[in-house]
Amino acid sequence: MTHSRISVSVEAAAGPWQVFSVLTDWPRHGEWMVLTRAHVAAGDGRSQGSRLAAFTGVGPVGFLDTMEITEWDPPTTVAVRHTGRLVRGTGVFRVLPREGGGSTIVWEEELDLPFGPVGRLGWPLVRPVNAALLRLSLRRLAELSGR
Repeated sequence: MTHSRISVSVEAAAGPWQVFSVLTDWPRHGEWMVLTRAHVAAGDGRSQGSRLAAFTGVGPVGFLDTMEITEWDPPTTVAVRHTGRLVRGTGVFRVLPREGGGSTIVWEEELDLPFGPVGRLGWPLVRPVNAALLRLSLRRLAELSGR
């Protein structure tokens, strides 16, 4: 299996606690994460071991991304292990304080590329689109956090 790493970041006017609060309000993901709705599937959604489910797509066409929270350290870090059939690997959000106020939001994913050789060949084409969508989502999160 081939692993791929992607990392994007944006600046937010809001401080880490405010950003982390919006970031980890799982039912609100649809407000900022492009084409994605999420909910807590097991546990409280605010501790290691809790399980999350996120559907990415339009209408009924898309895929389910199941996850388990592997690290919970408010207001700086929430990490997950992707456990779904299509999306496997790890993801982490970091919310870092900026000197003078505000924060930097970092989204990192280390994924097992699906679809074998086709996935490996297609990743160079898909990666820039994926990064752009992640960055757009983080910009929306930053804006929402500042309200």
